[in-house]
Amino acid sequence: MKHTIIQAIFLVLTITLFKSGVMVASAWPRMQNRVSEKPPPQQSQNPKTTPTKKGPVAEDLSDAEISEARRLLDQLGYWVSLETTGNDISLHHAITALQKIEGRKRTGILTREELEVLSSARRPQPLESEYPHLEIDLDRQVLLVIDGMEAAPRILSISSGSGKLFTEGGLTRRAITPTGRFEVHRKIEGWRKSPLGLLYYPNYIYAGIAIHGNPLVPPYPASHGCIRIPMFAAKEFSAIAKMGMVVIVYDTNPLTETERRSLSSVRGKSAYLQRN
Repeated sequence: MKHTIIQAIFLVLTITLFKSGVMVASAWPRMQNRVSEKPPPQQSQNPKTTPTKKGPVAEDLSDAEISEARRLLDQLGYWVSLETTGNDISLHHAITALQKIEGRKRTGILTREELEVLSSARRPQPLESEYPHLEIDLDRQVLLVIDGMEAAPRILSISSGSGKLFTEGGLTRRAITPTGRFEVHRKIEGWRKSPLGLLYYPNYIYAGIAIHGNPLVPPYPASHGCIRIPMFAAKEFSAIAKMGMVVIVYDTNPLTETERRSLSSVRGKSAYLQRN
């Protein structure tokens, strides 16, 4: 009898507490913990909803179209590897150089539209063509290798002085690539450690200004004054850039014929020397 009464009292208390919300409230944290412990839903792997991967080549181009692009780039003088297939860094930089020359958006990505532009593009013309030399166009951010034998100039994408202020050795100066006529006066094979970073196969043309390989060659000016070129071409380029080879550097303000032919006239020379 007592046992039955106790069970009845417990049942009444349970119903009363449930109606008052006490048991619901005490159970809520446990429910909340269970919800928070659920793993987040996985993202859909449906290729139709996956964003297109950015790279040297658009994903809708065939291997034959990519090979044709390489052939056309090489024919026009753009420095690209013909031995490689598919995506590679030489194709990226060659497309970037083409976009710079053609005045297009600098993406470095080969698309069907870029392939159409490439099929009708013409070789860029150097300032001078009668002797072997190098030309650097700071406005379009490209370097031309002229062999003096009427062959198409070889074209590389570059990154020159950013124009920004920087401090090194206690001195603050602006990152400027001077314009004018220079000569390769010093060369180093392999890597050189400079106060401002590592240089790969540097070819010095004026004071501490060198043309050298760098892993980072964006499609815009970003260096401390040197002319960066892609790593894949740096060693071969250094073999071409012989000691004493003439280097003509110019921007939107064209050099006069005297400036192109005289080593004594270097624009920005005094300003550069005062800051180095």
